[in-house]
Amino acid sequence: MMRGRSDGAQNKRLLTSVCVGAVFVVFLYVYFGSKNTGESALEYGSRSLRKFGSSYLSGDEDTDLGGKQDESSFKFGLDDGEDGIAPKSFPVCDDRHSELIPCLDRHLIYQMRLKLDLSLMEHYERHCPLPERRYNCLIPPPPGYKIPIKWPKSRDEVWKANIPHTHLAHEKSDQNWMVVKGDKINFPGGGTHFHYGAGKYIASMANMLNFSKDNLNNEGRLRTVLDVGCGVASFGAYLLKSDIIAMSLAPNDVHQNQIQFALERGIPAFLGVLGTKRLPYPSRSFELAHCSRCRIDWLQRDGLLLLELDRLLRPGGYFAYSSPEAYAQDEEDLRIWKEMSALVERMCWTIAAKRNQTVIWQKPLTNDCYLEREPGTHPPMCRSDDDPDAVWGVPMEACITPYSDHDHKTRGSGLAPWPTQLTSPPPRLADFGYSSEMFEKDTELWRHRVESYWNLLSPKISSDTLRNVMDMKANLGSFAAALKDKEVWVMNVIPEDGPKTLKIVYDRGLIGTTHNWCEAFSTYPRTYDLLHAWTVFSDIEKKGCSGEDLLLEMDRILRPTGFIIIRDKQSVIEFVKKYLSALHWEAVAMADSTSDPDQEGDEVVFVIQKKLWLTSESFRVTE
Repeated sequence: MMRGRSDGAQNKRLLTSVCVGAVFVVFLYVYFGSKNTGESALEYGSRSLRKFGSSYLSGDEDTDLGGKQDESSFKFGLDDGEDGIAPKSFPVCDDRHSELIPCLDRHLIYQMRLKLDLSLMEHYERHCPLPERRYNCLIPPPPGYKIPIKWPKSRDEVWKANIPHTHLAHEKSDQNWMVVKGDKINFPGGGTHFHYGAGKYIASMANMLNFSKDNLNNEGRLRTVLDVGCGVASFGAYLLKSDIIAMSLAPNDVHQNQIQFALERGIPAFLGVLGTKRLPYPSRSFELAHCSRCRIDWLQRDGLLLLELDRLLRPGGYFAYSSPEAYAQDEEDLRIWKEMSALVERMCWTIAAKRNQTVIWQKPLTNDCYLEREPGTHPPMCRSDDDPDAVWGVPMEACITPYSDHDHKTRGSGLAPWPTQLTSPPPRLADFGYSSEMFEKDTELWRHRVESYWNLLSPKISSDTLRNVMDMKANLGSFAAALKDKEVWVMNVIPEDGPKTLKIVYDRGLIGTTHNWCEAFSTYPRTYDLLHAWTVFSDIEKKGCSGEDLLLEMDRILRPTGFIIIRDKQSVIEFVKKYLSALHWEAVAMADSTSDPDQEGDEVVFVIQKKLWLTSESFRVTE
């Protein structure tokens, strides 16, 4: 009897437990199902996912890094007609990942135990995680994140919450890099060598070179600049009003977040380092290279780094060097100056001007000086089979790149002054067998396409909505050329395995870089307002790379409330649509060949906007 009564009580308890469990499951389904609809502009990250975010840094080889799906589920066109698998949601990365740059992640270097030569800056070069070690989560904004201040006000101030790092303000307080004021960080325009403002410093350089009206653009003949060790890019910021565009370059080094500050300000900038690999820019791209106390040893490795600048400078290009070696009289600085002067003389550079703390060297216009050097002079000329425009993962070489026959004969690049050069067919078109007519047709085609894009975007944007724009497959740069009259700048990206047309982009007075979209881009999260992806998904599909990885990378790069324009085949658009809710994106507009006469084949245009979502921690700070 006792046993029977005990069984009945046990059954009653079991029934009660089942009912409670069922109610709890229904609650979870309703609660989290509603969270995943993506209808709300503000979403919250679940703390149950924090363990996943932490695992990326833990060094645990056996930790599941997000449960990557089988690559076959990322095919854009499935033969059996069945839908591919798409997640209802992605986990949220740990808050510590809010500034994650996957291929420039020092934690990953430590984790993988890479043996790198720190003296050669290899630890600041790209080292990407293997596919099985890639993050598979959404990068959260930092606590208190706000929509960035609009250009041009952003040149001089940003929200402190968006980049909560103030150590540079204290470290460089005597140099006017940046000043913390309440909930903002201000940028007075100072630098290590121009405490009283970049504007005066730039005018002084123009005066040294005897340029008209002390304008460094030299009546449109100086347009593209490489600023090495750029700090927070105030030099590049103040060049813009002279119609000069600078590629402001710095590594993710002890001055962490300097490039992040530059991009938050709306200034063209890129994470990179003069280490062992060529910079991802073609030969003869810049009229001026600039180093203001950039802390680079230019004499190391037989002048290798200075020879990399030589590769990048156009015929007659300048290198402006502001550093103690140019003026100091102590024994060590005098030694460096003597050795550096001897090196540049062997490189056929001459002093164009020298005043106070700055020396400006000029590269020769022709090959004549190279041909007149004594046999055995170092650095040597590069081999005839060396391609100076091959840059993706290519080691630097301590040699001088001679000019092409065209540049030698014409005593320069033969480029029109800015802004005429934007639409003038550059001489290097001939390297690809392209005619002037093909160039002009491409320019006109993209002018029409960009006009159509803006018609689709117009209900959502105003004149100051967009600032930092990326063309993920730029070809000849005609997309960027069509945006000339808008208050934007464009990072033109050329695939590493296609025609090396980035030199055409630079010859048009634009800037850009080389990249492989099977890997993460060298930028901080939340740095671009608009991404333009023309057949980029179709291209990576041919390489066997993951479309889902690319979507997550685009989400990492894009600012909250930013836009994506995808121009690709219909199956790609259908693939992307499946991920909209999981990524907290929403469809804005779509156009096909019937509504857009400029469409090619089965290309479809799909416009997307990224929503602003916050983790629970971010939301509490915002409140």
